[in-house]
Amino acid sequence: MNIATARDHIARIGGLLFERRLTDAAGGNISMRVGDVLCMSPSYSGGKRQWRLEPDRVLVVGMDGEKLEGEGQISREANVHLRLHEEFCDYGTAVIHAHPRNLLVFAALEEPVPPVLEANLKFGEIRCVPYAPAHSPELAENVAAGIRGQEVKVREQAYGVIAPWHGLFLMGKDLDAAFDAVERIDTNARTILLARMSGQGERVEEKRRALLGSVEASGKEH
Repeated sequence: MNIATARDHIARIGGLLFERRLTDAAGGNISMRVGDVLCMSPSYSGGKRQWRLEPDRVLVVGMDGEKLEGEGQISREANVHLRLHEEFCDYGTAVIHAHPRNLLVFAALEEPVPPVLEANLKFGEIRCVPYAPAHSPELAENVAAGIRGQEVKVREQAYGVIAPWHGLFLMGKDLDAAFDAVERIDTNARTILLARMSGQGERVEEKRRALLGSVEASGKEH
């Protein structure tokens, strides 16, 4: 994929994230590695542009964090993107930071999201990393540490972690795989919340354990 195609793809995926309530106007950002540069959504893509990005507004950024092309400022969460692309470049090419509506409940509670749907077994539990302020170097380190050890999941599709009080940080083998994972994870979070609201929280946990037992018995990998 060339840079022009990558910028177009980021603009389209950003719009889809917003339309499907997988992120909001308050934040979120997307990056994609093309060769030795990153294509990255600019700062305030939600707040100022409501994720209606034109491809030429998507930034081209060097791996040193210097803006090479595009309008607007580099995202304040660029530290996380640069860190993940540097450390996990052999496994994935795309990073999404999002504020999915249902998952934010778990972020506020600093609570992990276990898989309760078969489609999410491949990700395992989406864990919370230790709190660090937004935009800080400590946040970048905590997110990288949370993904470390899950490189196989990134290479096969994606893996993400919850930043408490903040949102989801996820790295995928490519941008389509990352987008798919964000939606699956938020759907899984919504399923848990609806089960709890209907008084079936304990039952869905029992069913989750039964599902895991059935998967282990079948020897099938997800």
